[in-house]
Amino acid sequence: MRDPPVRFSAPIRVAFVALIALMVVSAIGFRAGVSTLNLYLRKEPVALREALDTLPTKLGRWKRVGVDSRLGEAMTESLGTKLYLDRQYALGGDPSKGLVTVHIAYYTGMVDAVPHVPERCWGAAGLTMVDQPHDVVIPIDRTQWDMSSGPVNQATGERYPVARVTNPVTRIEEKVLLPIGETAMSVTIFQDANSPNTRLVGGYLFVANGRVTPSPYVVRTYAFDLSSRYAYYCKVQFSALLPQGEGALELWTQFASELLTELLPPLMRRLPDWSTIETAQPKEP
Repeated sequence: MRDPPVRFSAPIRVAFVALIALMVVSAIGFRAGVSTLNLYLRKEPVALREALDTLPTKLGRWKRVGVDSRLGEAMTESLGTKLYLDRQYALGGDPSKGLVTVHIAYYTGMVDAVPHVPERCWGAAGLTMVDQPHDVVIPIDRTQWDMSSGPVNQATGERYPVARVTNPVTRIEEKVLLPIGETAMSVTIFQDANSPNTRLVGGYLFVANGRVTPSPYVVRTYAFDLSSRYAYYCKVQFSALLPQGEGALELWTQFASELLTELLPPLMRRLPDWSTIETAQPKEP
């Protein structure tokens, strides 16, 4: 014997139909509002102007040693991008004088996501954190930068600093816009139980939509601004194994200062020209 069909009372049926209608109208209204206000929930990708592995193998006093590393499939999946560079630079080409691993990773065409940060990986690898992540200002030599003639960054109203970079193919000097913001890195110090006399010091910052920040949380607000149709961010990370002692952080900061001064202009030549993208994007009504 079949169960009798379930029947709802007239008021319940009316309420159900009204609820469905409200959901449909809300969805249409939400999409219309997003379109009217020029809001972009899903960002369109922005291509690199040149591959990251074309970055100079010599940065001031620092020279590449060995070959660029390639991550395994699982590590690449964890990183979240195939556009990265893992390279070691030695002071004067001699690792005994100073050796820094430079890691750069580029992200674009993504929905809002939490950036991949190294302290999680190093902790998972068995290293012990001996100092909590904290921001360290990295001094950069700006004496060769033009601070007054660059275009204005629309998000901040500040002018982009301008540097000159020589094209490695044509040997012609080109103007490159540098990011807005203070060059600080989020730095963490780790110890390996198997190497008690050394410390692994690592720090990173992000370049996102023409601005720079050491915070993985702030970079989300820069890269996923709803008024922007396009978005990208790039993580720049320096790490070095240094002798244990109070001078480890100071030595790392010195290394990072030299490398970042030399790296930033050629890196920005390879990242998207955000000023051009800003100009091309539709303006708010």
